[in-house]
Amino acid sequence: MANPVRFINETRAEVAKVVWPSRREVVMTTIMVFIMATLTAIFFFLVDLLIRSGLQGVLSYFGS
Repeated sequence: MANPVRFINETRAEVAKVVWPSRREVVMTTIMVFIMATLTAIFFFLVDLLIRSGLQGVLSYFGS
């Protein structure tokens, strides 16, 4: 069984090693995430539009 006091001390030591990002890094990363999410949404919208148009064309050609 582990010693709870030792566990807490080791946890504090590990947390002290963490390098937290600066405010600027957080803002830049957040902006990049929004930009990439927007570009991905646009890409999949265009792919969906292309597939839908192609499928409608094929169905109208073979359909009545």
